[in-house]
Amino acid sequence: MVHAYILVQTEVGRSAAVAKEIADIAGVVSAEDVIGPYDVIVRAQAADVDELGKLVVARVQGVEGITRTLTCSVVNL
Repeated sequence: MVHAYILVQTEVGRSAAVAKEIADIAGVVSAEDVIGPYDVIVRAQAADVDELGKLVVARVQGVEGITRTLTCSVVNL
């Protein structure tokens, strides 16, 4: 299982709606509004890196109101 944090920037005033929509996507563990350089932080999981990529590109980035994402994979050192 691969885990990642997805940092999301949204259009002004859209963070709550974006977080709510992302939270309903399969593979998303949580999606929370935050303040700072990013508007929403998402915790996601997938079977492997390829599935994680599909989750981010096909599902998360498809949510209306997102302007940019940054995916940070969790590593176990």
